[in-house]
Amino acid sequence: MHYEVVGLVVAMLVWMGCALIIERRHRRLEELRQLPPGPRWWPLVGNIFQLGWSLSPHESFAKLARHHGPIMTLWLGSMCTVVVSSSEAACHMFKNNDVILAGRKIYEAMRGPYGCEGSLITSQYGPHWRMLRRLSTTEFFVASRLDAMRAVRAKCINRMVQTIEGAAGDESSGGVEVGRLFFMMAFNLIGNLIFSKDLLEGEMERGARFYEHAVKVMEYAGKPNVADFMAVLKWVDPQGIRRRTQYHVEKAFEIAGLFIKERMESGCGRGMSKDFLDVLLEFHGDAATGSYTFSPRIINVVVFEMFTAGTDTTTSTLEWAMAELLHNPRALEKVQTELRTKIGPHRNMEENDIDHLPYLKAVIKETLRLHPPLPFLVPHMAMDSCKLQGYHIPKHSQVLVNVWAIGRDPKAWDAPLLFWPERFMQMDHVDFKGHHFEFIPFGSGRRMCPAMPLASRVLPLALGSLLHKFDWVLPRGMNPHEMDMREGFGITLRKALPLKAIPLPHYSSTKQGT
Repeated sequence: MHYEVVGLVVAMLVWMGCALIIERRHRRLEELRQLPPGPRWWPLVGNIFQLGWSLSPHESFAKLARHHGPIMTLWLGSMCTVVVSSSEAACHMFKNNDVILAGRKIYEAMRGPYGCEGSLITSQYGPHWRMLRRLSTTEFFVASRLDAMRAVRAKCINRMVQTIEGAAGDESSGGVEVGRLFFMMAFNLIGNLIFSKDLLEGEMERGARFYEHAVKVMEYAGKPNVADFMAVLKWVDPQGIRRRTQYHVEKAFEIAGLFIKERMESGCGRGMSKDFLDVLLEFHGDAATGSYTFSPRIINVVVFEMFTAGTDTTTSTLEWAMAELLHNPRALEKVQTELRTKIGPHRNMEENDIDHLPYLKAVIKETLRLHPPLPFLVPHMAMDSCKLQGYHIPKHSQVLVNVWAIGRDPKAWDAPLLFWPERFMQMDHVDFKGHHFEFIPFGSGRRMCPAMPLASRVLPLALGSLLHKFDWVLPRGMNPHEMDMREGFGITLRKALPLKAIPLPHYSSTKQGT
Protein backbone atom coordinates (compact mmCIF):
# COMPACT_ATOMS: atom_id res chain seq x y z
CA MET A 1 0.00 0.00 0.00
CA HIS A 2 2.80 2.34 0.92
CA TYR A 3 4.48 1.78 -2.45
CA GLU A 4 1.21 2.42 -4.26
CA VAL A 5 0.86 5.83 -2.58
CA VAL A 6 4.45 6.74 -3.40
CA GLY A 7 3.95 5.64 -6.98
CA LEU A 8 0.76 7.69 -7.25
CA VAL A 9 2.49 10.79 -5.87
CA VAL A 10 5.43 10.35 -8.26
CA ALA A 11 3.04 9.88 -11.18
CA MET A 12 1.15 13.03 -10.21
CA LEU A 13 4.37 15.00 -9.91
CA VAL A 14 5.55 13.75 -13.31
CA TRP A 15 2.18 14.61 -14.81
CA MET A 16 2.20 18.08 -13.26
CA GLY A 17 5.77 18.64 -14.44
CA CYS A 18 4.89 17.60 -17.98
CA ALA A 19 1.79 19.78 -17.91
CA LEU A 20 3.86 22.73 -16.73
CA ILE A 21 6.43 22.17 -19.47
CA ILE A 22 3.70 21.90 -22.08
CA GLU A 23 1.99 25.04 -20.76
CA ARG A 24 5.23 27.00 -20.79
CA ARG A 25 6.03 25.75 -24.27
CA HIS A 26 2.52 26.70 -25.43
CA ARG A 27 2.90 30.14 -23.85
CA ARG A 28 6.32 30.52 -25.47
CA LEU A 29 4.97 29.54 -28.90
CA GLU A 30 2.05 31.93 -28.46
CA GLU A 31 4.49 34.69 -27.51
CA LEU A 32 6.66 33.95 -30.56
CA ARG A 33 3.59 34.14 -32.82
CA GLN A 34 2.86 37.65 -31.52
CA LEU A 35 6.39 38.95 -32.19
CA PRO A 36 6.95 41.32 -35.12
CA PRO A 37 7.64 39.48 -38.40
CA GLY A 38 11.16 38.55 -39.38
CA PRO A 39 13.25 36.05 -41.33
CA ARG A 40 13.25 32.39 -40.31
CA TRP A 41 15.95 31.70 -37.76
CA TRP A 42 18.21 28.75 -37.08
CA PRO A 43 18.71 27.07 -33.69
CA LEU A 44 21.50 28.53 -31.53
CA VAL A 45 22.76 31.10 -34.09
CA GLY A 46 19.41 32.70 -34.95
CA ASN A 47 19.68 35.02 -37.97
CA ILE A 48 23.38 35.82 -37.64
CA PHE A 49 24.35 34.11 -40.91
CA GLN A 50 21.54 35.85 -42.81
CA LEU A 51 22.80 39.38 -42.20
CA GLY A 52 25.15 39.57 -45.16
CA TRP A 53 28.86 39.90 -44.41
CA SER A 54 29.50 42.34 -47.27
CA LEU A 55 27.12 44.93 -45.77
CA SER A 56 27.37 46.99 -42.60
CA PRO A 57 24.80 45.97 -39.95
CA HIS A 58 22.57 49.03 -40.41
CA GLU A 59 22.50 48.50 -44.17
CA SER A 60 21.88 44.77 -43.79
CA PHE A 61 19.02 45.39 -41.33
CA ALA A 62 17.51 48.00 -43.66
CA LYS A 63 17.57 45.50 -46.53
CA LEU A 64 15.81 42.87 -44.41
CA ALA A 65 13.24 45.43 -43.23
CA ARG A 66 12.21 46.07 -46.83
CA HIS A 67 10.96 42.46 -46.92
CA HIS A 68 9.73 41.99 -43.34
CA GLY A 69 8.39 45.41 -42.38
CA PRO A 70 9.30 48.53 -40.38
CA ILE A 71 9.07 46.61 -37.07
CA MET A 72 11.05 43.40 -37.44
CA THR A 73 12.30 40.63 -35.17
CA LEU A 74 15.83 39.26 -35.54
CA TRP A 75 17.44 36.62 -33.36
CA LEU A 76 21.12 37.35 -32.83
CA GLY A 77 21.98 34.02 -31.29
CA SER A 78 19.67 33.87 -28.26
CA MET A 79 19.19 37.66 -28.15
CA CYS A 80 15.73 38.76 -29.28
CA THR A 81 16.23 41.99 -31.22
CA VAL A 82 13.42 44.22 -32.46
CA VAL A 83 14.46 46.62 -35.22
CA VAL A 84 12.49 49.84 -35.85
CA SER A 85 13.05 51.16 -39.38
CA SER A 86 10.37 53.77 -40.13
CA SER A 87 9.37 57.16 -38.80
CA GLU A 88 5.85 55.91 -38.01
CA ALA A 89 7.17 53.00 -35.95
CA ALA A 90 9.68 55.30 -34.20
CA CYS A 91 6.84 57.70 -33.37
CA HIS A 92 4.84 54.87 -31.74
CA MET A 93 7.91 53.73 -29.84
CA PHE A 94 8.89 57.09 -28.38
CA LYS A 95 5.38 58.46 -27.83
CA ASN A 96 3.64 55.36 -26.48
CA ASN A 97 6.40 53.18 -25.00
CA ASP A 98 9.17 55.61 -24.10
CA VAL A 99 9.45 54.62 -20.42
CA ILE A 100 9.17 50.84 -20.90
CA LEU A 101 11.73 50.91 -23.73
CA ALA A 102 14.09 53.29 -21.93
CA GLY A 103 16.27 50.46 -20.62
CA ARG A 104 19.77 49.83 -21.91
CA LYS A 105 21.06 46.63 -23.48
CA ILE A 106 24.55 46.29 -22.05
CA TYR A 107 27.09 44.43 -24.17
CA GLU A 108 29.84 42.33 -22.62
CA ALA A 109 32.54 44.81 -23.69
CA MET A 110 31.09 47.45 -21.36
CA ARG A 111 30.77 45.28 -18.26
CA GLY A 112 33.42 44.90 -15.56
CA PRO A 113 35.41 47.97 -14.51
CA TYR A 114 33.37 50.32 -16.70
CA GLY A 115 30.01 48.82 -15.78
CA CYS A 116 26.92 50.99 -15.52
CA GLU A 117 27.47 52.91 -12.29
CA GLY A 118 27.62 56.63 -12.96
CA SER A 119 27.11 56.16 -16.69
CA LEU A 120 24.61 58.41 -18.40
CA ILE A 121 24.83 56.20 -21.49
CA THR A 122 24.55 52.71 -20.00
CA SER A 123 22.79 53.18 -16.64
CA GLN A 124 19.37 51.56 -16.51
CA TYR A 125 16.44 53.97 -16.37
CA GLY A 126 15.72 54.84 -12.75
CA PRO A 127 16.43 57.40 -10.00
CA HIS A 128 20.22 57.35 -10.41
CA TRP A 129 20.02 57.83 -14.17
CA ARG A 130 17.42 60.60 -13.78
CA MET A 131 19.77 62.42 -11.42
CA LEU A 132 22.61 62.23 -13.97
CA ARG A 133 20.32 63.37 -16.76
CA ARG A 134 19.02 66.28 -14.71
CA LEU A 135 22.58 67.31 -13.92
CA SER A 136 23.44 67.25 -17.64
CA THR A 137 20.47 69.33 -18.72
CA THR A 138 20.58 71.88 -15.88
CA GLU A 139 24.35 72.27 -15.43
CA PHE A 140 26.34 71.02 -18.43
CA PHE A 141 24.22 71.75 -21.49
CA VAL A 142 21.86 74.47 -20.26
CA ALA A 143 21.76 77.56 -22.50
CA SER A 144 23.23 79.93 -19.90
CA ARG A 145 26.35 77.78 -19.38
CA LEU A 146 26.77 77.23 -23.12
CA ASP A 147 26.54 80.99 -23.67
CA ALA A 148 29.13 81.59 -20.95
CA MET A 149 31.55 79.21 -22.69
CA ARG A 150 31.18 80.71 -26.14
CA ALA A 151 34.71 82.13 -26.02
CA VAL A 152 36.12 78.67 -25.23
CA ARG A 153 34.53 77.19 -28.35
CA ALA A 154 35.76 80.08 -30.49
CA LYS A 155 39.30 79.64 -29.14
CA CYS A 156 39.43 75.94 -29.96
CA ILE A 157 38.00 76.39 -33.46
CA ASN A 158 40.28 79.34 -34.23
CA ARG A 159 43.24 77.23 -33.15
CA MET A 160 42.18 74.59 -35.70
CA VAL A 161 41.98 77.30 -38.39
CA GLN A 162 45.49 78.47 -37.49
CA THR A 163 46.80 74.92 -37.75
CA ILE A 164 45.33 74.65 -41.25
CA GLU A 165 46.83 77.98 -42.27
CA GLY A 166 50.26 76.48 -41.64
CA ALA A 167 49.58 73.73 -44.19
CA ALA A 168 47.48 75.76 -46.66
CA GLY A 169 48.55 76.02 -50.25
CA ASP A 170 50.89 73.02 -50.31
CA GLU A 171 49.37 70.99 -53.13
CA SER A 172 52.32 68.58 -53.18
CA SER A 173 51.64 67.33 -49.65
CA GLY A 174 48.73 65.07 -50.56
CA GLY A 175 46.39 67.10 -48.38
CA VAL A 176 45.54 67.21 -44.70
CA GLU A 177 43.59 64.48 -42.93
CA VAL A 178 40.36 66.37 -42.33
CA GLY A 179 38.92 64.00 -39.73
CA ARG A 180 42.02 64.24 -37.55
CA LEU A 181 41.81 68.05 -37.57
CA PHE A 182 38.21 67.91 -36.42
CA PHE A 183 39.03 65.27 -33.81
CA MET A 184 41.82 67.31 -32.23
CA MET A 185 39.55 70.37 -32.17
CA ALA A 186 36.73 68.41 -30.47
CA PHE A 187 39.15 66.72 -28.06
CA ASN A 188 40.65 70.07 -27.07
CA LEU A 189 37.18 71.61 -26.71
CA ILE A 190 35.98 68.87 -24.34
CA GLY A 191 39.24 69.23 -22.37
CA ASN A 192 38.60 72.94 -21.96
CA LEU A 193 34.97 72.44 -20.97
CA ILE A 194 35.77 69.77 -18.38
CA PHE A 195 39.23 70.63 -17.05
CA SER A 196 39.76 74.24 -18.20
CA LYS A 197 42.96 72.95 -19.79
CA ASP A 198 44.21 73.26 -23.34
CA LEU A 199 45.09 69.65 -24.14
CA LEU A 200 47.03 70.64 -27.26
CA GLU A 201 49.58 72.63 -25.30
CA GLY A 202 51.06 71.66 -21.93
CA GLU A 203 48.91 68.54 -21.61
CA MET A 204 49.57 67.23 -25.12
CA GLU A 205 51.36 64.03 -24.08
CA ARG A 206 48.83 63.10 -21.40
CA GLY A 207 45.94 64.03 -23.68
CA ALA A 208 47.36 61.93 -26.52
CA ARG A 209 47.63 58.85 -24.28
CA PHE A 210 44.05 59.34 -23.09
CA TYR A 211 42.96 59.66 -26.73
CA GLU A 212 44.70 56.42 -27.73
CA HIS A 213 42.98 54.43 -24.99
CA ALA A 214 39.59 56.04 -25.64
CA VAL A 215 39.81 55.21 -29.35
CA LYS A 216 40.60 51.58 -28.53
CA VAL A 217 37.56 51.39 -26.24
CA MET A 218 35.31 52.70 -29.00
CA GLU A 219 36.89 50.26 -31.48
CA TYR A 220 36.38 47.18 -29.30
CA ALA A 221 32.93 48.23 -28.12
CA GLY A 222 31.84 48.43 -31.77
CA LYS A 223 33.07 44.94 -32.73
CA PRO A 224 30.48 42.13 -33.03
CA ASN A 225 31.02 39.87 -30.03
CA VAL A 226 29.72 36.28 -30.03
CA ALA A 227 29.58 36.43 -26.21
CA ASP A 228 26.70 38.92 -26.55
CA PHE A 229 24.70 36.54 -28.72
CA MET A 230 25.40 33.23 -26.95
CA ALA A 231 25.05 33.55 -23.19
CA VAL A 232 27.02 30.36 -22.54
CA LEU A 233 30.14 32.04 -23.94
CA LYS A 234 30.06 35.24 -21.88
CA TRP A 235 32.25 33.75 -19.15
CA VAL A 236 34.81 32.59 -21.72
CA ASP A 237 35.16 35.91 -23.61
CA PRO A 238 36.33 33.96 -26.70
CA GLN A 239 37.40 37.01 -28.72
CA GLY A 240 39.01 38.76 -25.75
CA ILE A 241 36.91 41.85 -26.40
CA ARG A 242 35.81 42.39 -22.80
CA ARG A 243 39.35 41.90 -21.47
CA ARG A 244 40.89 44.34 -23.96
CA THR A 245 38.15 46.92 -23.49
CA GLN A 246 38.54 46.80 -19.72
CA TYR A 247 42.31 47.25 -20.01
CA HIS A 248 41.98 50.43 -22.07
CA VAL A 249 39.15 51.76 -19.88
CA GLU A 250 41.34 51.40 -16.80
CA LYS A 251 44.27 53.16 -18.49
CA ALA A 252 42.00 56.02 -19.57
CA PHE A 253 40.59 56.23 -16.03
CA GLU A 254 44.12 56.49 -14.61
CA ILE A 255 44.89 59.50 -16.81
CA ALA A 256 41.56 61.23 -16.13
CA GLY A 257 42.08 60.48 -12.44
CA LEU A 258 45.28 62.54 -12.46
CA PHE A 259 43.36 65.59 -13.71
CA ILE A 260 40.70 65.03 -11.03
CA LYS A 261 43.31 64.59 -8.29
CA GLU A 262 45.07 67.81 -9.31
CA ARG A 263 41.79 69.73 -9.18
CA MET A 264 40.83 68.31 -5.79
CA GLU A 265 44.25 69.21 -4.38
CA SER A 266 44.12 72.74 -5.79
CA GLY A 267 40.52 73.30 -4.66
CA CYS A 268 37.46 74.09 -6.74
CA GLY A 269 34.60 76.50 -6.65
CA ARG A 270 35.82 79.26 -8.91
CA GLY A 271 32.55 81.17 -9.15
CA MET A 272 31.42 82.07 -12.65
CA SER A 273 34.40 80.30 -14.24
CA LYS A 274 33.30 76.87 -13.03
CA ASP A 275 33.93 74.09 -15.52
CA PHE A 276 32.21 70.69 -15.74
CA LEU A 277 34.66 69.08 -13.32
CA ASP A 278 33.87 71.74 -10.70
CA VAL A 279 30.18 70.93 -11.06
CA LEU A 280 30.84 67.21 -10.49
CA LEU A 281 33.11 67.80 -7.50
CA GLU A 282 30.71 70.26 -5.85
CA PHE A 283 27.54 68.22 -6.41
CA HIS A 284 25.73 67.39 -3.16
CA GLY A 285 22.46 65.98 -4.41
CA ASP A 286 19.13 67.67 -5.00
CA ALA A 287 15.55 67.57 -3.78
CA ALA A 288 14.91 64.27 -5.54
CA THR A 289 18.01 62.41 -4.31
CA GLY A 290 18.73 64.07 -0.97
CA SER A 291 22.33 64.33 0.21
CA TYR A 292 24.54 62.68 -2.35
CA THR A 293 28.08 63.17 -3.65
CA PHE A 294 29.80 61.56 -6.62
CA SER A 295 32.56 59.06 -5.94
CA PRO A 296 35.84 59.46 -7.86
CA ARG A 297 34.79 56.40 -9.87
CA ILE A 298 31.53 57.97 -11.03
CA ILE A 299 33.30 61.23 -11.92
CA ASN A 300 35.78 59.19 -13.95
CA VAL A 301 32.94 57.53 -15.85
CA VAL A 302 31.21 60.84 -16.63
CA VAL A 303 34.48 62.42 -17.82
CA PHE A 304 35.32 59.38 -19.94
CA GLU A 305 31.91 59.37 -21.61
CA MET A 306 32.04 63.07 -22.39
CA PHE A 307 35.36 62.66 -24.15
CA THR A 308 34.49 59.53 -26.11
CA ALA A 309 30.96 60.52 -27.09
CA GLY A 310 31.75 64.19 -27.70
CA THR A 311 34.81 63.70 -29.86
CA ASP A 312 33.84 60.68 -31.98
CA THR A 313 30.37 61.87 -32.99
CA THR A 314 31.53 65.42 -33.74
CA THR A 315 34.43 64.14 -35.84
CA SER A 316 32.33 61.72 -37.91
CA THR A 317 29.64 64.32 -38.68
CA LEU A 318 32.08 67.05 -39.72
CA GLU A 319 34.21 64.70 -41.81
CA TRP A 320 31.13 63.45 -43.64
CA ALA A 321 29.96 67.04 -44.21
CA MET A 322 33.28 67.96 -45.82
CA ALA A 323 33.27 64.75 -47.87
CA GLU A 324 29.75 65.34 -49.18
CA LEU A 325 30.54 68.95 -50.10
CA LEU A 326 33.70 67.97 -51.97
CA HIS A 327 31.70 65.19 -53.63
CA ASN A 328 29.05 67.78 -54.63
CA PRO A 329 30.91 70.91 -55.81
CA ARG A 330 27.70 72.81 -56.52
CA ALA A 331 26.67 72.58 -52.86
CA LEU A 332 30.20 73.53 -51.76
CA GLU A 333 30.15 76.64 -53.93
CA LYS A 334 26.70 77.61 -52.65
CA VAL A 335 27.57 77.35 -48.94
CA GLN A 336 30.86 79.21 -49.41
CA THR A 337 29.09 82.00 -51.29
CA GLU A 338 26.61 82.33 -48.42
CA LEU A 339 29.40 82.44 -45.82
CA ARG A 340 31.54 84.95 -47.65
CA THR A 341 28.59 87.18 -48.52
CA LYS A 342 27.14 87.26 -45.01
CA ILE A 343 30.42 87.39 -43.05
CA GLY A 344 32.86 89.02 -45.45
CA PRO A 345 36.65 88.78 -45.48
CA HIS A 346 37.47 91.02 -42.51
CA ARG A 347 36.51 88.87 -39.51
CA ASN A 348 36.17 85.30 -38.31
CA MET A 349 32.86 83.51 -38.24
CA GLU A 350 31.09 83.77 -34.88
CA GLU A 351 28.25 81.82 -33.28
CA ASN A 352 25.92 84.80 -33.71
CA ASP A 353 26.27 84.31 -37.48
CA ILE A 354 24.73 80.83 -37.48
CA ASP A 355 21.12 82.03 -37.44
CA HIS A 356 21.80 84.08 -40.58
CA LEU A 357 23.30 81.16 -42.52
CA PRO A 358 20.34 78.95 -43.50
CA TYR A 359 22.18 77.00 -46.19
CA LEU A 360 25.03 76.11 -43.81
CA LYS A 361 22.47 74.83 -41.29
CA ALA A 362 20.80 72.86 -44.09
CA VAL A 363 24.16 71.26 -44.96
CA ILE A 364 24.56 70.10 -41.34
CA LYS A 365 21.03 68.68 -41.28
CA GLU A 366 21.47 66.90 -44.61
CA THR A 367 24.73 65.37 -43.39
CA LEU A 368 23.04 64.12 -40.22
CA ARG A 369 20.18 62.67 -42.30
CA LEU A 370 22.49 60.65 -44.56
CA HIS A 371 25.21 59.89 -42.01
CA PRO A 372 23.78 59.84 -38.46
CA PRO A 373 26.65 59.57 -35.93
CA LEU A 374 25.07 56.49 -34.29
CA PRO A 375 23.18 54.56 -36.99
CA PHE A 376 21.28 52.52 -34.38
CA LEU A 377 21.41 55.14 -31.61
CA VAL A 378 22.47 53.40 -28.36
CA PRO A 379 20.61 50.07 -28.03
CA HIS A 380 17.38 50.27 -26.03
CA MET A 381 16.00 47.42 -23.91
CA ALA A 382 12.43 46.56 -22.95
CA MET A 383 12.25 46.80 -19.15
CA ASP A 384 8.93 44.96 -19.29
CA SER A 385 6.78 43.32 -21.95
CA CYS A 386 4.74 45.76 -24.04
CA LYS A 387 2.87 46.19 -27.31
CA LEU A 388 4.31 48.15 -30.23
CA GLN A 389 1.86 48.73 -33.08
CA GLY A 390 0.04 45.57 -32.03
CA TYR A 391 3.14 43.38 -31.79
CA HIS A 392 4.42 41.78 -28.59
CA ILE A 393 7.82 43.01 -27.39
CA PRO A 394 9.15 40.61 -24.72
CA LYS A 395 10.85 41.82 -21.56
CA HIS A 396 14.63 42.22 -21.92
CA SER A 397 14.43 42.37 -25.73
CA GLN A 398 16.99 44.56 -27.44
CA VAL A 399 15.37 47.38 -29.44
CA LEU A 400 17.38 49.02 -32.22
CA VAL A 401 16.20 52.19 -33.96
CA ASN A 402 17.76 52.20 -37.42
CA VAL A 403 17.97 55.98 -37.88
CA TRP A 404 20.24 55.39 -40.89
CA ALA A 405 17.36 53.58 -42.63
CA ILE A 406 14.77 56.11 -41.46
CA GLY A 407 16.84 58.96 -42.93
CA ARG A 408 16.92 57.18 -46.30
CA ASP A 409 13.30 56.02 -46.38
CA PRO A 410 11.74 56.92 -49.78
CA LYS A 411 8.33 57.15 -48.08
CA ALA A 412 9.59 60.06 -45.97
CA TRP A 413 12.14 61.72 -48.28
CA ASP A 414 12.26 62.64 -51.96
CA ALA A 415 15.41 61.32 -53.67
CA PRO A 416 16.62 59.97 -50.30
CA LEU A 417 20.10 58.94 -51.48
CA LEU A 418 20.87 62.37 -52.93
CA PHE A 419 22.86 64.91 -50.91
CA TRP A 420 20.55 67.88 -51.37
CA PRO A 421 20.65 70.48 -48.55
CA GLU A 422 17.94 72.47 -50.33
CA ARG A 423 15.35 70.01 -49.01
CA PHE A 424 15.86 71.52 -45.54
CA MET A 425 15.51 75.06 -46.92
CA GLN A 426 12.00 74.00 -47.93
CA MET A 427 11.50 72.16 -44.59
CA ASP A 428 13.08 74.71 -42.27
CA HIS A 429 10.70 73.71 -39.47
CA VAL A 430 12.17 70.18 -39.37
CA ASP A 431 14.87 70.00 -36.70
CA PHE A 432 16.79 67.29 -34.86
CA LYS A 433 15.27 67.92 -31.41
CA GLY A 434 13.42 64.60 -31.38
CA HIS A 435 9.95 65.77 -32.45
CA HIS A 436 10.18 64.97 -36.18
CA PHE A 437 10.56 61.20 -36.25
CA GLU A 438 11.75 61.03 -39.85
CA PHE A 439 14.86 62.91 -38.64
CA ILE A 440 16.17 61.82 -35.23
CA PRO A 441 19.99 61.64 -35.48
CA PHE A 442 20.27 62.45 -31.75
CA GLY A 443 17.42 60.16 -30.75
CA SER A 444 14.16 61.10 -29.04
CA GLY A 445 12.40 60.77 -25.73
CA ARG A 446 14.06 60.30 -22.35
CA ARG A 447 17.21 58.77 -23.80
CA MET A 448 17.83 61.51 -26.34
CA CYS A 449 21.44 62.74 -26.47
CA PRO A 450 21.71 65.49 -23.80
CA ALA A 451 24.61 67.17 -25.63
CA MET A 452 22.46 68.09 -28.65
CA PRO A 453 22.40 71.82 -27.68
CA LEU A 454 26.21 71.87 -27.67
CA ALA A 455 26.42 69.97 -30.98
CA SER A 456 23.99 72.40 -32.64
CA ARG A 457 26.49 75.19 -31.92
CA VAL A 458 29.79 73.44 -32.55
CA LEU A 459 28.95 71.66 -35.83
CA PRO A 460 27.99 74.71 -37.96
CA LEU A 461 30.67 76.93 -36.38
CA ALA A 462 33.49 74.45 -37.01
CA LEU A 463 32.41 73.59 -40.55
CA GLY A 464 31.57 77.18 -41.46
CA SER A 465 34.92 78.49 -40.19
CA LEU A 466 36.87 76.14 -42.46
CA LEU A 467 34.70 76.82 -45.49
CA HIS A 468 34.81 80.58 -44.93
CA LYS A 469 38.59 80.82 -44.63
CA PHE A 470 39.75 78.26 -47.20
CA ASP A 471 38.98 76.84 -50.59
CA TRP A 472 39.27 73.06 -50.62
CA VAL A 473 40.41 70.77 -53.44
CA LEU A 474 40.99 67.05 -53.67
CA PRO A 475 44.62 65.81 -53.83
CA ARG A 476 46.33 64.76 -57.06
CA GLY A 477 43.63 66.34 -59.20
CA MET A 478 41.08 63.72 -58.16
CA ASN A 479 37.63 64.04 -59.70
CA PRO A 480 34.84 64.44 -57.11
CA HIS A 481 33.04 61.42 -58.58
CA GLU A 482 36.12 59.28 -57.87
CA MET A 483 35.92 59.85 -54.11
CA ASP A 484 35.61 56.82 -51.86
CA MET A 485 32.32 57.41 -49.98
CA ARG A 486 32.07 54.00 -48.31
CA GLU A 487 31.12 53.76 -44.66
CA GLY A 488 33.13 52.08 -41.97
CA PHE A 489 31.43 50.82 -38.85
CA GLY A 490 32.09 51.02 -35.17
CA ILE A 491 29.89 52.54 -32.51
CA THR A 492 29.91 55.68 -34.66
CA LEU A 493 29.54 55.91 -38.43
CA ARG A 494 32.95 56.93 -39.80
CA LYS A 495 34.25 57.03 -43.35
CA ALA A 496 35.91 53.77 -44.34
CA LEU A 497 38.76 55.74 -45.92
CA PRO A 498 39.74 58.96 -44.08
CA LEU A 499 39.17 62.12 -46.11
CA LYS A 500 42.21 64.03 -47.32
CA ALA A 501 41.88 67.47 -48.91
CA ILE A 502 44.10 70.44 -49.69
CA PRO A 503 43.22 73.81 -48.11
CA LEU A 504 43.92 76.91 -50.21
CA PRO A 505 43.73 80.40 -48.67
CA HIS A 506 40.74 82.22 -50.06
CA TYR A 507 41.76 85.12 -52.29
CA SER A 508 40.04 87.81 -50.22
CA SER A 509 41.79 86.68 -47.02
CA THR A 510 45.16 86.60 -48.81
CA LYS A 511 44.61 90.04 -50.27
CA GLN A 512 43.64 91.45 -46.91
CA GLY A 513 46.80 90.08 -45.30
CA THR A 514 49.17 91.68 -47.85
